[in-house]
Amino acid sequence: MLTKDFFFNLPPNLIAQEPSAERGDDRLLILDKLSGEYRDSKMSSIIDFLDENTVMVVNNSKVRKARCYGISDSGARVEFLFLGKNEDDSWNAMVTKSKKQKKGKSYTFFDKNGEEYICSQIIRESEDGTRDVLFSHPIDEAFFLSCGHVPLPPYIKREDNFSDESRYQTIYAKNEGSVASPTAGLHFTPSLLNTIKEKGIEIYEVTLHVGMGTFLPVRSEKIEDHMMHTEFYSIDEKTRDALNRAKDNGKRILSVGTTSTRTLESATENGRIERLEGATNIFITPGYKFKFVDMLLTNFHTPESTLLMLVSALAGKENIFNAYDHAIKEEYRFFSYGDAMLIK
Repeated sequence: MLTKDFFFNLPPNLIAQEPSAERGDDRLLILDKLSGEYRDSKMSSIIDFLDENTVMVVNNSKVRKARCYGISDSGARVEFLFLGKNEDDSWNAMVTKSKKQKKGKSYTFFDKNGEEYICSQIIRESEDGTRDVLFSHPIDEAFFLSCGHVPLPPYIKREDNFSDESRYQTIYAKNEGSVASPTAGLHFTPSLLNTIKEKGIEIYEVTLHVGMGTFLPVRSEKIEDHMMHTEFYSIDEKTRDALNRAKDNGKRILSVGTTSTRTLESATENGRIERLEGATNIFITPGYKFKFVDMLLTNFHTPESTLLMLVSALAGKENIFNAYDHAIKEEYRFFSYGDAMLIK
């Protein structure tokens, strides 16, 4: 299958640059994956399309303020997106103008008051364009709180602001480590979650830390030639046991977001969750047979993206593209801060 088969024209004005005025005040497109029928609704009414035979799974990963700006020896301002910590206490990062950021170059980072905070040096260059950065002393979350910015996706054409610190985080975010939000979860409010629970729908949490793969387009001509970057997930034993019981009892698994989906599908063997943690580079494309997930709540995704391919695998490419055509005509808001789709 070709990457270009997943292209569609999206008017730029439909790319949401801001979240809705109130969390959860978003539109919801309901798509029946078997018939291909769809209907318009709103996120606050999602409970009307779920029943007590549903179990919901969310990703509780928390977005780190991982976008930081360092000043190089030459005085240039360089953007770093810190992806994760290495075993030697260095940090792997995506950097702007990466070809110029060579091994041995040094950078100074300043806090939000303009005070010098810490120095660093590039110690390794990777083939994927990332760099390993070693700081003058080990850093912790205090560094990101003092020097970091919310890592908004590149299609949001503005600087992050104070409201993004809460609105680009799900209300159940707990485990720090993502460089992008599991955005399907941004639609939930405490009130909506309580309403879901009151209907008898159980909600369980898993963790997958979103990595650099979420920013990278599929550049290969054939989708099977694309290599996914590795992301780390974990599921606690109680959650594993509860989800396996639910599946054994014939309940339908509603995955909130593509990251929860990738976690569940990566951890499952023979219809049961077997692995509690691991590294996954699973690439779900049309033809994939889902092992655990039955339904999916997700946002509207970018053309030719791995996320669009995943939802096409669940609902069928033709059904997804028909629904997307409708969403464009009805001016749904797309991408991270946009509206939602329930595939059931």
